[in-house]
Amino acid sequence: MSEILYLVILGFIVWFWRDGMQAKEQAVKASGRACKQINAQFLDQTVVLTKLRLCRTNSGTMALCRLYTFDFTLDGQVRREGVITMKGQRILDLILDVDHSTILQ
Repeated sequence: MSEILYLVILGFIVWFWRDGMQAKEQAVKASGRACKQINAQFLDQTVVLTKLRLCRTNSGTMALCRLYTFDFTLDGQVRREGVITMKGQRILDLILDVDHSTILQ
């Protein structure tokens, strides 16, 4: 019995890690595209998971909601922050901290 429980726990850990890596990869690609759209430099070429919680999708199923942040610069001197909100593997919002609060989707 305990071997089965260990395998289930290990399977969950592998799924959780893989799902997180896929979501992060999507967030990195979306951040890069958004920075390219406004002629900004995507700093560090990465995003940071700042919040993780359970939420419901539009169909009522449970999903992981993630909030990622990343840095970019418009002029090479001032570091600005962008935020990506994801529900499951779907990007809900991508917000860039520029002068007039640019929101890209």
